[in-house]
Amino acid sequence: MCCFLLNSGSVSSVQSVCIGLCPYESAGSARGAPNLLTLSPHAARTMLREYTAQPLLTDFYQFTMAYGYWKCGREQSNAVFELYFRENPRESEFTIFAGLQDCLLFVSNYKLKEEDIDFLQTVLPPTTDPAFYDYLRNIDTSTVTLRAVPEGSVVFPKVALLEVEGPLAILQLLETPLLTLVNYASLVATNAARFRLAAGPGKQLLELGLRRAQGPDGGLSASRYSYIGGFDGTSNVIAGKLYTIPLFGSMAHSYITSFTSMSEVKVQQTLRPASGGPEVNFVSLCEKWLFQVCIHLQMPQNRTNSSEFAAFISYATTYPRHFIALVDSYSVMSGVPNFCAVSLALDELGYRARGVRLDSGDQLEQSLRIRSSLQACADQFAVSWLAAVPIIISNSISLNQLINLQHQDNEVDCIGVGTNLVTCPLQPSLGCVYKLSQVDGEPRIKMTEEEGKMTLPGKKAVYRLYGTDGSPFLDLLTLAEEPELRADEEIKCYALTGRCAGFWVTAVRVETLHRVYYQHGQICESLCTTSEIRRHAQSSLNNLAPKYKHLHDPAPYQVAISQKLRDLLDDLIKKSSPSA
Repeated sequence: MCCFLLNSGSVSSVQSVCIGLCPYESAGSARGAPNLLTLSPHAARTMLREYTAQPLLTDFYQFTMAYGYWKCGREQSNAVFELYFRENPRESEFTIFAGLQDCLLFVSNYKLKEEDIDFLQTVLPPTTDPAFYDYLRNIDTSTVTLRAVPEGSVVFPKVALLEVEGPLAILQLLETPLLTLVNYASLVATNAARFRLAAGPGKQLLELGLRRAQGPDGGLSASRYSYIGGFDGTSNVIAGKLYTIPLFGSMAHSYITSFTSMSEVKVQQTLRPASGGPEVNFVSLCEKWLFQVCIHLQMPQNRTNSSEFAAFISYATTYPRHFIALVDSYSVMSGVPNFCAVSLALDELGYRARGVRLDSGDQLEQSLRIRSSLQACADQFAVSWLAAVPIIISNSISLNQLINLQHQDNEVDCIGVGTNLVTCPLQPSLGCVYKLSQVDGEPRIKMTEEEGKMTLPGKKAVYRLYGTDGSPFLDLLTLAEEPELRADEEIKCYALTGRCAGFWVTAVRVETLHRVYYQHGQICESLCTTSEIRRHAQSSLNNLAPKYKHLHDPAPYQVAISQKLRDLLDDLIKKSSPSA
């Protein structure tokens, strides 16, 4: 696991240092396709999606159903599908919607290639009418309209994140890719938002999950959507390239343990002061300071590890403005004096160390001891900045550990999270579904044996209602044909769960959640940068009342339906009943 390059200013001002970066080539590079890193970020993102989210990234039955629609002449029937989830992630009462931009790129570029058609001819039954393949060749999405909640918004169960309208067969073919692009993105963004809530605003959070993620695309998605959910940066270089996410990284334990003696740093033993002038023997300077530090900390110098000291000196001479030390390769009680000595030597030449990192043990207790040693050296040697050097922890950090960190004494400034962020262990899937709600203007409903899986019929409008405190208190689903809901208008609602009596609500402000993002073959809204989506997610979450954001036992947010939608639902249930 890597360490971090921290900037003394804001996270957004971090200047990343990428060392030994190998070219990231796409699956087609060997056939002469352009290298991903030679493209603009927007072109690279589009190219990446062409290799990952393509028309054949779908379930086989989507094509068998499309053939069924085509065979009976219903492929052009106007349909409406809704993509939503039934339950928030476990222990949460909100979800952050993510993945919209990838959906738009996918839909706008949707086109079956000739090799796709050739493959489908080998897997569909030999009795398939050849004219169906001509139909597939000519499919495009120019007649599809996609409405959605803005990406980064706080969303809730049964509220459509996407509403897709267009020819029935085409919308059927879009189902699985859209679900794939939204499910994990929204889940990991929500997980990241909960980590941010647990850590509080004062701690820096870094995503380190690439090596633990579910494959390369999972790793890239995790980096992007963790940042949207509230993390401050990533160790993933390609995510930094494509999405302008701040990059962090310096050394692993292997760098430190690769050194065996001071002789291995003699070739780079000098360092020029930050203000210029002749180079100084930096090794000798560090050795001088180690002697003084050990005396002051009352620690025999022979208890410090000399090979670790050599590694620290080597890294400090390479990156005097970005020196961070991983202090537990052998013993924290060795690592801290070695770090202090190298930091004081850097200070003498006009530089400042950037941090101390821990990757094992009782990190909260160790952070207190490290801060005490840093403070002692800062006071003794009149180097005030040394007392405030950031302390960074990593090592399979979980959400519960972050919650506990808020209630225990510690001196931790920055937390690196990997496995428990990107794998979402509490719930590995958000469980989004894509359900038909209308065909040729007629509402459709799925009953099933489970009431929770019943769909809501008809094309809808979605409103968010705000109270006098400025925060939302209810999302209301109405039929699209109903008059637009307005502020200060009393309206009767029905809860989605149970068969309780209606209730009346009045909102100080009403927000229409769905916007048209794709229509007539064109993306209708400007695509936001990842940072812009991140800011919207933070704003949307900040606007939500605290009771809905508690990490333990949060209050459920209310989603309701209008009287007219309730009447339609009851009517279709009655008509669909076997006894009707």
